[in-house]
Amino acid sequence: MPSPALSSLEFVPYIDDRGQLPIQFQGKVGVYAIFDQAQILQYIGYSRDIYLSLKQHLVRQPQACHWLKAETIDRPSRTILEEIRDAWIAENGSVPFGNDADEPKWNHAIDVKAVMTPEEQKSYEGAIDELAQTKILKQAARRVEAEVLEVLKSRGVQEEIRFNPKLKETGLLDLK
Repeated sequence: MPSPALSSLEFVPYIDDRGQLPIQFQGKVGVYAIFDQAQILQYIGYSRDIYLSLKQHLVRQPQACHWLKAETIDRPSRTILEEIRDAWIAENGSVPFGNDADEPKWNHAIDVKAVMTPEEQKSYEGAIDELAQTKILKQAARRVEAEVLEVLKSRGVQEEIRFNPKLKETGLLDLK
């Protein structure tokens, strides 16, 4: 069965007027397209739980997640999901940055080492042992986490956002 054209689907606000992500996608398998404030396509993905994926993307790329379009399917099939994603990319006429150069920013945990302040980097490099480095990574992770939560708060997000505390020790931020 052919999937609907991306252009034929309705835009759904990423965050509703109550500060919640679209609950209708909780536990749903499907393909989704994420758009920025100007409704320019940023990323196309597929998931066994669109809602959880949307939450991860919001934390990783909060400035780019304003609108979405999605197509759910009843039975998980990677082949069908990839076909829909590829058809939407073809329809778009170019590969969105999130599926190309910026793919790691959309699909991987936030690497705190990449956004350390010069002071944090100096402390990290000058740390006497692994324990001291872990402590510095954790502090940097907490700082970055606070920045992310502040951005989400400014967007009116009311969702519960909990980061995995174990990953902070390794300098990574990802949802629990």
